[in-house]
Parts: sequence; C-alpha cells; structure tokens
Amino acid sequence: MTRFFPLFLSLLFAYSVAGQAPPESDSRMYDIIAASSSERIESDIRMLAGFGTRNTFSDTVSTVRGIGAARRWIKSEFDAISVRCGGCLRVFYQRSLIKEGSSSRAKRDVWVVNVIAIQEDFRNPNRYIIMSGDIDSRASNGLDGETDAPGANDNASGMAGVLEAARLLTAYTFASSIVYVGLSGEEQGLWGGAHMAARAKKDGWDIVGVLNNDMIGNIEGVDGVIDNSSFRVFSEPTPVTETDRARAARRFTGGEVDGVSRQLARYVDRMTGKYFTNLTAKMIYRLDRFGRGGHHRPFNDAGFPGIRIMETHENYTRQHQDIRVENGIHYGDVVEGVNFDYASRLTAVNAISLAGLAWAPPEPDVVRIGGAVRPSTSLEWDAVEDPDLAGYKIYWRDTTAPQWQHSRFVGTATAFTLEGMVIDNYLFGVASVGRDGNESVVVFPSARIRR
Repeated sequence: MTRFFPLFLSLLFAYSVAGQAPPESDSRMYDIIAASSSERIESDIRMLAGFGTRNTFSDTVSTVRGIGAARRWIKSEFDAISVRCGGCLRVFYQRSLIKEGSSSRAKRDVWVVNVIAIQEDFRNPNRYIIMSGDIDSRASNGLDGETDAPGANDNASGMAGVLEAARLLTAYTFASSIVYVGLSGEEQGLWGGAHMAARAKKDGWDIVGVLNNDMIGNIEGVDGVIDNSSFRVFSEPTPVTETDRARAARRFTGGEVDGVSRQLARYVDRMTGKYFTNLTAKMIYRLDRFGRGGHHRPFNDAGFPGIRIMETHENYTRQHQDIRVENGIHYGDVVEGVNFDYASRLTAVNAISLAGLAWAPPEPDVVRIGGAVRPSTSLEWDAVEDPDLAGYKIYWRDTTAPQWQHSRFVGTATAFTLEGMVIDNYLFGVASVGRDGNESVVVFPSARIRR
C-alpha cells in the first residue's frame, strides 16, 4: 500500500485543482424544446395579423385595429403570463416621442411604444439576456398607416416567439434576468430599439446579449427553395465601439471575427447543435442582410452584444408589400405564408439559448494570453464570483475555423498553460461553466500576459 500512496496523493491533488468536470448537457433543455407550442404560436400570429395593420402611424385608439390595439394585447399577454407564474414578470410600456422631421420617415409626431416584460433574478438582477421581436408592420409605403399590412411573418412570427419564450421560461428560475420585449418603429428606422438601447446604457445594464428575432416563420424562399431544417444567425465581427488601441492590437494578435456579438452567435450555433436534431444554425458573417437592418443593430451601436435570428430563405414577395395579385404572383405578408412548426422550433432555439446563458455563471471580464516564441500557450483570466461555478473551460480552434473546435475543462484555476500548443496556429478563448453544465459565452483574449 505504501508504494501506491504517492500516486493517490498526486491524483487527489490533481482532482482538487481541476475540480469535478460538470455534465456535458442539461436535460431541462429538452423539456423546454418539447414544450414549445406551434398551436400557441399560430394563435398569436393570427391575433397580431388580425389587427389589420400595425404600422407605426396607424390607429392607436381602436380596440380592434392598429398598433395601439396590438401593443395593448401584447401587454395583456405578458400580464397573463405573469399571473400564471405568481407575478414573476415586471411588465411595462417604454415610450419615446419621435418628432416630425427628425428623420425622412417621421411624417408627423408619433409615440413609439415598446412593451417590456422582465423576469428578474435576485442574484444578478442587473445582468440581462434579451429576446426581442418587432410589433410594427408595413405595406408597400412604409408611411402608410391605413392600408392593410398584416405582417404575419414580418414580424408577428418574431413577436409570437417572444411571447412563447416567456411562457416557456417563466416555469423556471434563473441566476440572471431575462427580458422579453416587443420593439416598435422598426420599419421607420429602428426607433424602438435605439431608445431601449440608450436607456439600457444610461441605466448601466449589463447586457449579456440580445437575440433579435425578425422573420422566423417562412420556409418557402423566393429562390424556390423550401427548407425547414436551417436558420440564419447574423452577427457583426467586432464591436463598432471598440477603441483604436484594440483595433490596432488586432493586427498582431488576431480576433477579426471574434467580437462579443460573434461569440454570441457561436453560442446559439453550439446550443442548436447540441440539443436539436435536423436543425442547423447557419452563421452569417455580416451585421445583417446586405444593405438592410434589424433591431439588434441599435444595441450593437451602443456596444452591446446582439445578433439577428431568422429564416434561411426569405420570400420578398411577402415582405413590405400591399396585398395583391400581379401576373399570377401573390404579394403580401399573410398568415398563409407562415409555417408554425418552423416558428416553434426557432422559438425553442431562442428559449434554450436564453436559459443556458441565464443559468450559466457570468463570463470572465478579462482574458489574457501569452506564448510568443514558446512551444506553449498560456491563458489567465479574472475570477468569477458565483456560488454555482464549477470552473472554466478553455476553447481553441484553427485560425480559419468558424466555430470553436476543441475544449478543455480546467477546474477553478484562473491560469493554465497548454503545453505543446504553439500560439501562432490557433485562436483561444475562455468560458465559465456552472455545476449544471451550462456555460457562458466564450471570451476572446483582450490583453497579453507580460512575462
């Protein structure tokens, strides 16, 4: 026995340093996916489309038509969800006045009203993960508040997804706050998102990420392709708010496609690959579709991580069009163009991504890296204070790979050296890992180890 005692001590020491590796998956995610209801989403989309038009300049007084009726109904749904979970949501309107002439699309003074529901957590109440959809719709003329514009896919589908995600996730408690929001004024100039992002910045919100859902219900593309097995995730490469010093450093350290929004997109891709069968997230290395915009952009402009989640194959005859038939082609964004099962699956992608981030410990604030002219790569990171922290995971990939390829759990240590790994040939990052296996987003190194 004496002969084996040193070996036992060495193994015990290794265990105490590394910590017990957490599980690789969380079974609750499968429950969330299974609970997403295409029937409820269909009902919500039909309700929203039934308001006739939700144009920003449409009726705000009527109880059955226009954006006013739509936003009051959305708030009533959030209120009802909150009642069912014992008051777990704080529901409110967020208003901003757009003055006539302030932009080319402000034809008169108009109140832009967001509807917000916050599922707050007592442990990290100022740490937010946001899912957004758009309330408003438009016909061919974006300033026309009278013509029917049901906006079934653009963007009743995204708004219905937000409501359904709230229903799914209020059955659980989290270590961070989740925000469900219907944003207004998207078609006129991303007005609602700009106002919310500005308020969040002023109030000092720590936003982990914004999952903006804009058109998640169409599977029949204008290119003739019918596909319900993939969706797109748009993300900017690096923050527009980064400093000149950070931009200059990237010439020598890399990271051109490793900004916070791109890491958020990789997170959604990884969650999809782990928990879904026959559904693929297509990472699009672009802020948004070519020459077009969405409500994640104002958050990016303010320096917050944000991505756009949407269908793979768009049908432009069903977007921004008066309802009509020309040369045998049906134009208009009507309910018949929405695939509710597909919208339900994309809603579930959002829900498990929100849940994973909200259950995970916060990510390290700063990751440092070193290894020049050495046959090894060293990483150091700031410790995360969280009672559910199991440890940290180091990720790495080839410099040309779009997704993290390899990982190693290193326990609760805040420094680690990967022996035999030349820093020049890979890109690296660090994530926090909870005891339940849920991980934070990966943090790309932003500083060098000076030694």
